[in-house]
Amino acid sequence: MSMYDELDLLEQAELEAHEVAGSMEFASDVDRRKFVFLSLATAAATTFGFGAKTLAQPGGAGAGGGRGAQTPPPPPVPLENGEPISWTFQPYPGGTGVLLEKTYAEKGVAAFKRQPFAWSATPGAFRLAPWGTAALPASDEDIAFLPAYRLGAAIKAGKLTSVGLTKIYLDRLKRLNPTLLCAVTIMEEQGMADAAKMDAEIKAGKYRGPLHGIPWGVKDLFAVKGTPTTWGAQDFENRIIDEDSEVVVRLRNAGAVLIAKLSTGQFAQGGNWFRGGTKNPWNLTQSSSGSSAGPGSATAAACVAFGIGTETSGSIVSPATTCGISALRPTFGRVSRAGGMVLAWSMDRVGPMTRTAEDAAIVFNVIHGGDAKDPGSLTMPFHFDSNIDFAKLRFGMRRQNAQNPDAVYAAFLDKMKALGAKPVEMGDPPSVAGSQGGINVESAAAFDSYVQFKAKQLGIDMATMLTTYGGRGGGGGGGRGADGAPAGAAGAPGAGDGRGG
Repeated sequence: MSMYDELDLLEQAELEAHEVAGSMEFASDVDRRKFVFLSLATAAATTFGFGAKTLAQPGGAGAGGGRGAQTPPPPPVPLENGEPISWTFQPYPGGTGVLLEKTYAEKGVAAFKRQPFAWSATPGAFRLAPWGTAALPASDEDIAFLPAYRLGAAIKAGKLTSVGLTKIYLDRLKRLNPTLLCAVTIMEEQGMADAAKMDAEIKAGKYRGPLHGIPWGVKDLFAVKGTPTTWGAQDFENRIIDEDSEVVVRLRNAGAVLIAKLSTGQFAQGGNWFRGGTKNPWNLTQSSSGSSAGPGSATAAACVAFGIGTETSGSIVSPATTCGISALRPTFGRVSRAGGMVLAWSMDRVGPMTRTAEDAAIVFNVIHGGDAKDPGSLTMPFHFDSNIDFAKLRFGMRRQNAQNPDAVYAAFLDKMKALGAKPVEMGDPPSVAGSQGGINVESAAAFDSYVQFKAKQLGIDMATMLTTYGGRGGGGGGGRGADGAPAGAAGAPGAGDGRGG
């Protein structure tokens, strides 16, 4: 029996951390595997706000290993953001999602075949109305607010060029961004060059699909070659990751024209980044909400035809609700996260942020599917029917809350009923104290390398900080610390304004 077996998890971690602090001067000198465990154990215990009794292991040691003669510890192992943690190990390279797709293909079964696109009536096709015959609005502003699928139809019909459309959106970005703070980097030169290429392809008879020539923006958590990827943090303002994220590659292959890296709250927390807070274009006194603040604001203001956001805990849904756009938070694993910042391995998702449901479906149809670079990804069928009978739908309605005033709630409910949909009132989802703990623990691992770097840069002894503050941390946006400290105190910061992750 270990001397620590009768202690709860928090007490174990703190006692072990004292021993580490007593023999090591700086965190950079500590056996990284051991130190990270102690940090995460303390974070987990303080986040959940209770002391979980640990299971005794016969003949084993408590947290951190046994006493007595030991072999020298292994050298520190840097845990970089984006490096899969141990529980994501997949025996098949690329993950089981890629294995499933390969197996089906070898058997000649097209279970995961991507839905084809057609402007006309084609059985089984992703069909939209043939808007290419419709006249375009007279003003650039009205053109900018058109759905992406209507813009795509106009480009295909030769009524609009990608260069002309890209210039409209770039002009809006440059004019509105100083107020909205929705874009970190405006990619004017590259965007115009790509738009010219798309126009040349149309003239040559090459058509890539409904997103051919459509300008868009990506949340600045995703790497793009030759362009800074900041994660909303001033430390990374000029950092360039020399690769293209998978979602960027797929949209480029579909003909979409990337014109901006859109703002995110620092490290995907809230709506504030190193130049300020991103604003809701319909109410400049209000944050657009985070952390996909930029895609929400830029799409609502028609600075881009659509955006790509991410969600760990509300970061697609919240900006979409705040800014009044249509967005899709996909099921976990439906879209590859390769090349993007990791906040929580088990919860991060990538999804489209658009102005119409049809646009969300078009973009999702391009970006979804398994990717060997993301072991958590998989391919499953996706079918969109724009002619669904609304009267056959049931929709859940949460009971009244402060964010939905009575008049708005009632008007929306009346409208849905008038369209034939059947509302089903639902209570609030169950609340679990400390439910943010999983995100906190996973993000602690994801940012280990950065935290260690900053500790050395600032001359901070992290082992001492662990023992001094570890027992007083709040639960980063949920629950209370072990001693009743407010959420977000000391040990784990809260989510800032709006939603975190």
